[in-house]
Order: sequence, then C-alpha cells, then structure tokens
Amino acid sequence: MTSTALPAGMLVLDDFDGARDAASPQDRLREVRRRAAALRERMMDAPPVHHYRSIDLIRAPYPTYYAYTGVFADKGFKFPLVHLLNRMFVVQYADHEGALRTLLMSPSDHEGNRETPFFKRLARQVPQWAQRFLAPVYDTVESALAACGLQPADVDYVSYDHLHTQELRRWLGGTGHQAVFPRAKLLVHRQEWASTLALLPLQADWYCPCGIAGIPAERVVHFDTSLSLGPGVALVHTPGHTEGNHSLAARVPDGIRVTSENGVGVDAYEPKHSRIDAVRRYALASGVEVILNGNTLEGSNDQYISMVLEKTLAGPSAHPDYPNCATSSERTPFWLFPGERVSHLFGEAAFGQVQRGG
Repeated sequence: MTSTALPAGMLVLDDFDGARDAASPQDRLREVRRRAAALRERMMDAPPVHHYRSIDLIRAPYPTYYAYTGVFADKGFKFPLVHLLNRMFVVQYADHEGALRTLLMSPSDHEGNRETPFFKRLARQVPQWAQRFLAPVYDTVESALAACGLQPADVDYVSYDHLHTQELRRWLGGTGHQAVFPRAKLLVHRQEWASTLALLPLQADWYCPCGIAGIPAERVVHFDTSLSLGPGVALVHTPGHTEGNHSLAARVPDGIRVTSENGVGVDAYEPKHSRIDAVRRYALASGVEVILNGNTLEGSNDQYISMVLEKTLAGPSAHPDYPNCATSSERTPFWLFPGERVSHLFGEAAFGQVQRGG
C-alpha cells in the first residue's frame, strides 16, 4: 500500500504485488504473464474511457543500438540512428467515484527538454540549420490540448512513463516558472522520483538538469505500486527502462491500449513477426519475445518481464500479428533515413468525445 493518501476516486491496484518475488526469472515471467491476462479480462469488462486521443508532438533521432538492444551487436554496419515520434495522450475518464477526470500522458516540453545532456550533445554535432529537418516539431502541448476542445484548467493529472529528458516546471510550476496547468498534479512512481532527484546533480545523460527543481510538493502524487484511476484506466508499474517506469493502460473501443517506452514500437513487442529482417532473424534465432529499449539497462530482466506484461495486458491490435502497445515514442519511417521499415504503425488516434463539466 502507498504511504501517501491518494486523491479521491483513485485506488491502489495490487494485481502485481509479489508477482516478481520468485528466485527464478522464468517463474517471475510466468506469474506476471498470468496476472496480466487476468487484469486484461477484468479491464475488458469495463466501459471504454470517455475520450482517448494521441497527438504527434516532435520527432527525434535515436541511436539504433538503444532502440533494438542486442539485434545489431554482430553486424558490421547498420545506420546508427532511427527516428522516434513522441506523442502526447489525452485521456478523459470517470474515476471510481464517478467524477470526470482528464489525464495528460507524456506532455513533452520540447524546448525545455533540449537542455538534457544527450540532446545538447547531439545538437552540437548537427548544424543549426539542419536541426529543424532532423527533429521537426508537429505540435505543442498547449495547441494540441486546445484542438481537443480542452483548456489548461481542465487538466487534473499529468504523468510520464518515466522522467528521462523531461522538463516539468512549465506545466506544474517550480523555480522560475508559472504553471501552465493551474490544477494539475503529477502522478509519479516514488522510485522514479527518487532516482531522478539522485541523478540530477550528476548531470546524468538522460535527465533534464533542472527538470523538477522546486515543483511544489502539493503538486506531486507519489505512488508505490500500480494505480487504478477509474474503471478501465490504470497506471501499471512496469520497471525496466527505469526502476520507476509505469505504463498507461486504457480501455478503448479497439481493446486496451498500453503505453510506455520500454519498447519503441511493435517490432520491439512482437519481433518474431517483424518486417525488419535483422530483428525477425534475431528473435527467431534467440527465442526472445521482446526487444528492449536499452539506453539505460537498469534492470534488463525486469524490463523483459514488463514488456511481456504490457503486451499480454494489451492483447492484439487491429493488426492481429502485433499487440496493442501504442508506445509513447514510436519508431517511424523518416525521409532522411531511407530504407527503414516499420511493421505496423499506430499513428495518431482518437476515440470518443470530450466531456465538459464534472
């Protein structure tokens, strides 16, 4: 149980408590898979959320050897970068007390995020005139929200699957910043918050140097396990990419969509069916079920198990060969990187209608 009182209408989700206690990784995997299937069955019985929308924000180049960990280790040459498309997810739902709530998942402040050491180093390697071609911006959080028919004051919660590269002060207030979202609270796993605080002074590669500096304590809700935000919507602790990583699971008309960055697209979650020859051959030869997004291998066993959890909970997508894992940063084709294939793209999506009042 969490040691901090949760907001009204929110419940602890204890389905996976103790699921990883076994000494054997294989036993842990079996138990997590079993519990994920049971949670899926229960969530499929819930009504769809009121509104679900994913919106393209910005593209960014990303090292190939991170995106598909292990696949190209023995290859003499592989283009060093793939392209990821970062999206924001807007979810409106009724909480467990029937109140209307609006959650923003992964609202990236792309201007602030450029201060992350990794992106600053990458920018120094590319002429400024070329940066807008390599990392084109499609939308801002504010304009995307407005396109949904929502105002900043409508946002109840903000969350991220993990806090790599994220500058949060623009949205929540903090040192030198006025909050864009006047009522919103951050939902963050306690371990993710602790890890980020510990790494910021070290100028760690993947963390924005002042990304959470001075955010008022009353704007942050820590949780220690997984959360049920309402019938059909949950934040599920999926450690791996980071220790405090968590995944959004939302019941929508096409099933359950699960979102995180443990993997970078369907080729990572169902590699044996991948149209990328090297990925498919690697999966068939090694027997792996998933390919990790491995820029920080804090716990590769946990990440592998978490990705199996995610795809089991998600179930099949509109393309039955691939699970309904709509990743927060989806690997996509890009005109500057010719010949790059992707097996199935989720792209932007919209379900239901925005509700007013609550």
